[in-house]
Amino acid sequence: MNSVPSVVNIFDNTLYGNKKNKLNKRKIAYIFPGQGAQYVGMAKELCERFKSADNVFEKANQVMGFNLKALCFEGPMEKLTESAFCQPAILTHSIAAWEVLKNDFADLNIAPCACAGLSLGEYSALVAAGALNFEDALKLVHKRGAFMDEASRENPGTMSCILGLDIEKAQDLAKKSGAEIANLNCPGQIVVSGTKENISKFNEMAQQAQAKRVMPLDVIGPFHCSLMNPAADKLKLVLEDMPVFKPAVPFIPNVTAEFLADVARIKELLTRQVNHTTYWQKSIGTLMEQGITDYIEFGPGKVLRGLLGRIDRRLKVVNLAKSDDFSKLKEELGG
Repeated sequence: MNSVPSVVNIFDNTLYGNKKNKLNKRKIAYIFPGQGAQYVGMAKELCERFKSADNVFEKANQVMGFNLKALCFEGPMEKLTESAFCQPAILTHSIAAWEVLKNDFADLNIAPCACAGLSLGEYSALVAAGALNFEDALKLVHKRGAFMDEASRENPGTMSCILGLDIEKAQDLAKKSGAEIANLNCPGQIVVSGTKENISKFNEMAQQAQAKRVMPLDVIGPFHCSLMNPAADKLKLVLEDMPVFKPAVPFIPNVTAEFLADVARIKELLTRQVNHTTYWQKSIGTLMEQGITDYIEFGPGKVLRGLLGRIDRRLKVVNLAKSDDFSKLKEELGG
């Protein structure tokens, strides 16, 4: 495991300074959602209220070469669901919310102890940690999404969510069915990925093993498994020439769930994340070991808030996606 600053001194970083208020004294982490959180109208109200958010979307339009802003605000949902478009959309909304907190509510002086993101959210986390430029992150996730869409067409498959099945049993059923464990997000929830035939076999076996619930997922591809190997291979080549810097804020990748600062290793794990299991529950466990109990989720949806509630009910999560969210945060801090 890479060494990481102690929680006591962790605020001494170049991005956020070392000012403290009553929220960051409680040790907070910034967290960012992954694919699936998108919806038509995302960030529209935020951009209408805050120029700093609108500037992020205008910059995204320039970088992407198409009107990402209009796609987020107006849809259509069919296009917004495609990985090549929803990934830059979610990243842009997340960073827009982060910029609003950083610029429009700078007086709150909220500094993070760490940054983490679920799957795609790792790229947003790396931007917030100072390891990736926003423009480069946009280019990366746009290509990442396109590679994943291509791999899904080349190797069709699907995913399924299983509730109430222990991990050892799930691993045994995956081996027998040919499915693969894709995500371990929270206690009692296991997501598997693979061909439609293999997932169908796994689902049947899971029901026979008395899983509480088996839920086929409405996804466009078999993510986080070996069927994504072509996407991982292409992403690796793109990452080789992409500037990545040592994080100024401690960062946790999904694949190892351990603090990581080595640039070469960050690039390696961004590649591995595409076709390997992600360990979100374990990642949050690592943060909890550092005494971090408060979290700010930036961007669309409240998926991570729900997952953290299942990991440990004592964890507190504030969602920042709309302008009202910031007002509520300021009220909570007595500002």
